[in-house]
Amino acid sequence: MGRTVLVTGVARHLGARFAAAIARSHGVDKVVGVDVQPPAEALPPGIDFARVDLRRPAVARVIAEHGVDTVVHLNVSAMGPGGRSAVKETNVIGTMQLLGACQKAPGVRRLVVKSTTGVYGSAPRDPAVFHERMQPKELPAGGFARDAAEVEGYVRGFARRRPDVAVTVLRFANIVGPVGDTPLCAWFTLPVLPTVLGRDPRLQFVHEDDAVEVLRLAALDPRPGTTNTGTFNVAGDGVLLLSQCARRLGRPTVPLLRPALGAVAGLVRQTRLADISPELIQLLTHGRVVDTTQLRETFGHTPRFTTAEAFADFVAAQRAGLLPPERLAAVTDRLAALLGQDDRRTQEPMPR
Repeated sequence: MGRTVLVTGVARHLGARFAAAIARSHGVDKVVGVDVQPPAEALPPGIDFARVDLRRPAVARVIAEHGVDTVVHLNVSAMGPGGRSAVKETNVIGTMQLLGACQKAPGVRRLVVKSTTGVYGSAPRDPAVFHERMQPKELPAGGFARDAAEVEGYVRGFARRRPDVAVTVLRFANIVGPVGDTPLCAWFTLPVLPTVLGRDPRLQFVHEDDAVEVLRLAALDPRPGTTNTGTFNVAGDGVLLLSQCARRLGRPTVPLLRPALGAVAGLVRQTRLADISPELIQLLTHGRVVDTTQLRETFGHTPRFTTAEAFADFVAAQRAGLLPPERLAAVTDRLAALLGQDDRRTQEPMPR
């Protein structure tokens, strides 16, 4: 008998992609997708769908009915129907209900939970690079990052109560790709990007293809010489400055004082163009970089896309910005050359 995998959040793009990928994997007999609403597009043949609200105990019936042995919890998200309060309930209460159902199901042997590098926060005294064992300088005050931190706490409690279950927590950097459905991706699609005056934070990205592959590997038995149980940072190699991202998109930036950016964020939220939350403003102020050594050396996987390559794939799917990237790059190179000439002149000895 092969594995029976339960996938939560299957109505979202990442959940649907992962369900299709794990269904094609060797040793998987059955995939059951659950969500509060049906997927926008039909799931591939061989994937069963159950309409379940994770905030209700009905998920326990689905686990028992299908004999689920592997649970992949992707329904921990920054966005969703019903506004912020409904999203928080789904993230936190939904996870508690799911873990309670898993605890009572003796057949469950593996649990994979999607989390975020946002649990490290974004603060002025942050280290240059976060490792998995590091604690944030300041705990997230609210938003998705706070939800994810609470979820991870419940998952650690579950792991203590069910030591027979292999538990994996994957802390993803901002996921990008042709389909970007995160608050940061929505912010990048604005015609003009409001930024924090005097700040140019470092950002990391992971391509949605790599996210799907890491989730797939975490749901299966580890390959020889690797361990896929534990907590792992997931991000593409390298970093991008926010200014570099704006140039690649061809989007002009408007630097604002922090209070003014908060006011603009409120106006943007009212138009529903993007959700510029206080959490996102923190990221746009201080940035965040994580170490992925454990992913490569312990988990045994290196993302195919670097941070720059993942963002380039996202850029290719967007409409051209107000400033053509080629023209903007040419102007930037010209300015750099002029500055270089001025530097050389100042370094030349004065004639006697």
